[in-house]
Amino acid sequence: MKSNRFHSINFILWLSFLLFAAFIILITWVFQTSFLKLFLSREAEDDLDAFGANAYVQLKKYMAPGYDDEAVMNCIARLEEQNLSATIYIVFSDGQPFYATSYQTLPDLNEFYQAVNELTAACTRGEKLPHGKKIRFSDDNFVYVALLSDGEPQGADANSAQAYLYIDYSTELLDTAMGTVRVQMVLISIIVIFLALVISALLSIKLTRPITQITRAAKRMAAGDFTVNFKGEYSYAEMDALAETLDYAKEEIGKSDQLQKEVLANVTHDLKTPLTMIKAYASMIQEISGDNPEKRAKHTQVIIDESDRLTSLVNDILNLSKIRSGMDSLKIESINLSEFVHTVIERFDYLVETAGYSIERDIEDELYTEADVEKLEQVVYNLIGNAVNYTGDDKRIIVGLKRTDGGKIRFTVSDTGKGIPPEEIDTIWDRYYRSSETHKRPIRGTGLGLSIVKTILQKHGFEFGVESEVGKGSTFYVLFPEK
Repeated sequence: MKSNRFHSINFILWLSFLLFAAFIILITWVFQTSFLKLFLSREAEDDLDAFGANAYVQLKKYMAPGYDDEAVMNCIARLEEQNLSATIYIVFSDGQPFYATSYQTLPDLNEFYQAVNELTAACTRGEKLPHGKKIRFSDDNFVYVALLSDGEPQGADANSAQAYLYIDYSTELLDTAMGTVRVQMVLISIIVIFLALVISALLSIKLTRPITQITRAAKRMAAGDFTVNFKGEYSYAEMDALAETLDYAKEEIGKSDQLQKEVLANVTHDLKTPLTMIKAYASMIQEISGDNPEKRAKHTQVIIDESDRLTSLVNDILNLSKIRSGMDSLKIESINLSEFVHTVIERFDYLVETAGYSIERDIEDELYTEADVEKLEQVVYNLIGNAVNYTGDDKRIIVGLKRTDGGKIRFTVSDTGKGIPPEEIDTIWDRYYRSSETHKRPIRGTGLGLSIVKTILQKHGFEFGVESEVGKGSTFYVLFPEK
């Protein structure tokens, strides 16, 4: 058995929001831990470069011959107050500090000499260094070095002691800021996930409520309750469109259900009547007229007529079912429609000769189309037969076939009957449609004629319809493509 892998919309929305929130948090974490740290490191380098240049300019003035130690120390103190991340040293090339106080410590001499060597190498390469050079030992270790005394720097092994400005830039504030950001990110992640859960729950409830309502209504309709109403006050257009579609489907299914009941009742009646007649007259032959040739012939003729009627009914039902199901495929061929219509009309000559009917013809010659000849014969015969049954007391019928604009051939069958009421125009093509008007049928039908006509023409893709006015008769028409 195939496992059910479907989940509710609530679960899918909840999971989608949760995954989306997790993705956003992940991207933010990557940005904070990688790009933000890189950005802050570059900011720190730029800050050190600018601060070092400013310190160089100010200390350079105090390091002139005959400088005042206290003035230099005061300048250093002021500069360090301006940037708490910087520790300023003045160190001679022999590794001795410019001054020694209780709060001043020596820098890492290995890093100091390495910085001096890089500064010397940069000057040797001809790099333009108006003040000094910032040096990055690692992601969290920056220094700035500049020569304060006159003359070119001679390196750590120089005999003459030269004074260097050496600034050790602390990244403690940067690390503290990154730590604070991480704590904030944890809090933000918790809040975002919580909000994602809450919003997804509320949104899923809002989205699924109308679906649940429609589902309940659909179940009622499936149980046979066609009074349900799918329309409601929905907050988005798709649900309104779905509700309208389901309401339309409900109406059509309701019509189909009613039609099935009517078909069952009519078929039962139509089958019952000839079967009853056959049985009754067979009993009469057996019990009464068996020895009377005249009565026996009369009674057997009734049996034959009712059998023919029963056969016609069964054949019509089978033909209609085959056409609707697609089992009976069309055999399209080119035909002379003008001659074809004349041929079908001739089948009604016996009514003209014996019953006083008048069938007028207004048919152009040499009009051709493509269709299934056998099924087209059913269409033309049923339309003319329907006109015969419903025409007026003058028994006049008009059959027309004319070429129209747009490459079409218009076939019409008109009668002079009482017409079709407007409220019945849309139902005359239904199976077992019965007109409310009483009439005598010279052509025996099964009630399926117009339904068969409709089905065949729809299979061909031909346009058709009826024009009628109460008291003035009806005109059925079909538009054939001219070939």
